[in-house]
Amino acid sequence: MKRIGKPVFFFISILIVLFSFLSIFGFKTLYGDRENIYVKGVGDIRFGIDIRGGVDVTFIPDEETEDITDEHIAAAESIIKVRLISQNITDYEVYTDNQRKRIIVRFPWKANEENFNPEEAISELSATAELTFRESDERDDSGEPIGVTKDNIILTGADIENSSPNISTENQKPVVSLTLNEKGKEKFSEATKKLSENSGKISIWLDNNIISAPTVNAHISDGKAIIEGSFTPEEAKSLSDKINSGSLPFKLKADNFSTISPTLGTKARDIMGLSGMIAFILICIFMIIIYRLPGFVSSISLLGQVGGTLAAISGFFIIFPSFTLTLPGIAGIILGIGIGVDANIITSERITEEINSGKTIDGAISSGFKRGFTAVFDGNITVIIVAVILMGSFGPPNSFLSKIFEPIFFLFGPSTAGSIYSFGYTLLISVILNFIFGLTASKFMLKSISKFKLFRNPKLYGGKI
Repeated sequence: MKRIGKPVFFFISILIVLFSFLSIFGFKTLYGDRENIYVKGVGDIRFGIDIRGGVDVTFIPDEETEDITDEHIAAAESIIKVRLISQNITDYEVYTDNQRKRIIVRFPWKANEENFNPEEAISELSATAELTFRESDERDDSGEPIGVTKDNIILTGADIENSSPNISTENQKPVVSLTLNEKGKEKFSEATKKLSENSGKISIWLDNNIISAPTVNAHISDGKAIIEGSFTPEEAKSLSDKINSGSLPFKLKADNFSTISPTLGTKARDIMGLSGMIAFILICIFMIIIYRLPGFVSSISLLGQVGGTLAAISGFFIIFPSFTLTLPGIAGIILGIGIGVDANIITSERITEEINSGKTIDGAISSGFKRGFTAVFDGNITVIIVAVILMGSFGPPNSFLSKIFEPIFFLFGPSTAGSIYSFGYTLLISVILNFIFGLTASKFMLKSISKFKLFRNPKLYGGKI
């Protein structure tokens, strides 16, 4: 095997320390009031609702009926998103389970909110949507309809028979097709006849939030209309879903919900973070006292594993987006540290055994890592399988792993996606990094440092004193 040079230890250890420092503290500059973030650190981690506080609720149709379609569920999902955004809540999670007709919603408390009333928040989200078509698009500074727009309601959701995204036959661009019932056809014909004379507008409102304001170009008397605009296919479908939501045949009700206050979540985060730091320091001290030089090297590699896990969460790597960290996710990091320690203990014990059996230091290190690899590999692969299954069965419905496991774990659905998915993710990352740092980096560093005359004493490797 190719010999490992003396500088390798310093090269790897310095890289690990620098990488870990950056992954924890990040790198940013402040120019006046403007902050430029070049490398994201722990302070930039996006924490989950269970830490920042918020509501986790599952909505189901209020009435048992077989007439509820996937389109109805999509429309209900769309209306919930509109209502969240209208309350300036943009950091939310909404999942749909079409098979069991459920919508899972997670949203944080608004900034500086002191009166936590989950029932009121859930009631606002689940109320039947009010869809209106109004004359013109006059609004005040807060976006509420005023003047002619407030007083002249042309259509309501009850007048809409169907809405669907489509492609224009003239210019092949996405449009939204409307079909009105008999009552709506009459009212719409009268309004379009009046407004088409001066290219007036008909604005579309959802819960007093304007979602579109198309110009009337012609008199429409057959109850079929086309809404044109600079739509993408996704935007056309979204607008269609919102229009359909105004005529939902059911009201949503909360099947179950849970809440957590920001104070409780932040305290739990800080306690777990402090516990992790104390545990890491104690583990390093234990490893160095018991296993001496291999324990010291293991502590450096363990630092790299922790730094790598934090980097995979914070958005340190540009190719990986930032990941929402929940309390179970923090538990996954701590458990991952424990697995990393276990791997280092196994190899250190093997090295000690080889030293005490009479082998040379170089031979003991090579044999120790070789003998320990099988046990570490088996244990880590088992944990990886478990982590992948957790992410697949409890993850968002549109994720790659969820689609793979859907035929097996369809009974679980996406009902616990946020917290358990985060646990599986951090656990998976920790174990993968354990292969990189706990086995590979530790091996290279220990073989390198053992070349120095100062470190050629078998007692430094656990040999009998």
